[in-house]
Amino acid sequence: MWILILIINVAGFLNIAEGIGPSGNCTLLPKGERSFPQNFSFGVSTSAYQIEGSWNADGKGPSIWDEFCHNHPDNILDRTNGDIAANSYRRFDLDLEALRDLKVNHYRFSISWTRIYPSGDISSKNQKGIDYYNNVINQLIANGIQPMVTMFHYDLPIELQKLGGLTNELFIDQFVTYADELFKNFGDRVKTWITFNEPVRFCKPGYGTGRDPPQIKASGIGDYLCIANILKSHAAAYHLYRSKYFDEQHGKVGISLDTSYFFSKSNDNELVYRSLQYNLGILAHPIYSKSGGFPEVMVKEIERNSLQEGRLKSRLPSLEGKWKDLIRGSGDFLALNHYTSKYVERSPQPLGDNPSMQRDYDTIETVDENWLQAHSYWLNCVPEGMEMLLNFIRDEYNNIEVIITENGWSDSGEIEDNNRIVYLKSYIQAVLNAINDGCNVTAYSVWSFIDNFEWIQGYTDKFGLYSVNMISPERQRSPKKSARFYRQIIETRKIPNV
Repeated sequence: MWILILIINVAGFLNIAEGIGPSGNCTLLPKGERSFPQNFSFGVSTSAYQIEGSWNADGKGPSIWDEFCHNHPDNILDRTNGDIAANSYRRFDLDLEALRDLKVNHYRFSISWTRIYPSGDISSKNQKGIDYYNNVINQLIANGIQPMVTMFHYDLPIELQKLGGLTNELFIDQFVTYADELFKNFGDRVKTWITFNEPVRFCKPGYGTGRDPPQIKASGIGDYLCIANILKSHAAAYHLYRSKYFDEQHGKVGISLDTSYFFSKSNDNELVYRSLQYNLGILAHPIYSKSGGFPEVMVKEIERNSLQEGRLKSRLPSLEGKWKDLIRGSGDFLALNHYTSKYVERSPQPLGDNPSMQRDYDTIETVDENWLQAHSYWLNCVPEGMEMLLNFIRDEYNNIEVIITENGWSDSGEIEDNNRIVYLKSYIQAVLNAINDGCNVTAYSVWSFIDNFEWIQGYTDKFGLYSVNMISPERQRSPKKSARFYRQIIETRKIPNV
């Protein structure tokens, strides 16, 4: 039965993919209307640990990233941390000035769980943390900028990790209690909520390979448990909002998922479809598909692999029963983080540790050496992928509303950041092309607003539209050339010819 379902889905996907491939020149021709709709929202994104600093100020508790950077500095490329970062906790006035200058419609930022609950639990409620975010939200709204809030962007409270973190189902109730606090304090003004940012990017290195905090090495098991608990936590928070707050606050709740797009040199569209399911569908299918649950191809393949390993059941947790029904439909929009594309091909032999997510995926990803490459080794400019991905989401998930929460380019910090302009122009054109193709895309956010701490890359990768003087106590912000370019798009709602 599952083979028939896959054939039907791939057949639909072929209608999208046929005849389109990456040109390799980081440009994309416009089609249809040349202007964005008047109600389309342009903004920028950041996250708390990456910009706030003040890691232990005003009652804030430690997160797993505080502990990781302090105790394992060798794991950060430049041995730095987020203790001060861009100092946004102390200098939000500088952020606000730059946001006003950009003329953004929205600002997507995250709340630090350990500023609200220093120990992760309601018993440690910290009013100073609530006051800080109330001030941020109030100042944004006073300046005509809509707050778009992410609840969890990697910085798990240490005390929750001591209980098993995201591999313990206790996390579901802990997250719902935290979400309730946020809805109660900020929901009268915040109308767009994102529960989690990029779950796979947190679960796989955090609970699978152990590369990132909390450094749990439980490959092919812990990472899947983490993903399942995030899906359950997200759904529980979504239903809490709908039952307790929606009638008064009238906001919406979604989750940020990330994926590359995939191309096949051999036109193996079934493999492209499978790759999208393993990378996006692992979270999107349970929430946004009509059938719910994990993608059928993953369910069958991981069960087969698990039995071959001598296990009695699949390593992929079951989402059947009440959880399947609670998770399905628990998203008012899909928040999308997308940066780049890859070529995929079938692996001639098993890859990765046994077991592991990599071994289950068992696909080789490559890039074209002619694609323009950013400072980040993994990031190339392939704008066709953005357009194709949005069309895929339109057809696969009943044209759910899409809010693009991250898209951006890294360099070494140049003020004359011409390659970032080339990248942004082509990707924003891809978004407009997709809108002209009927895709329900309502917002776009550049990652990132300002240069920040880029996790294990430290401060070596610069993604910001604004440069931050990281050696000055004032942490001055300076607009790059791309900031002026992006402001022009926001003001005119058109993509300039540059």
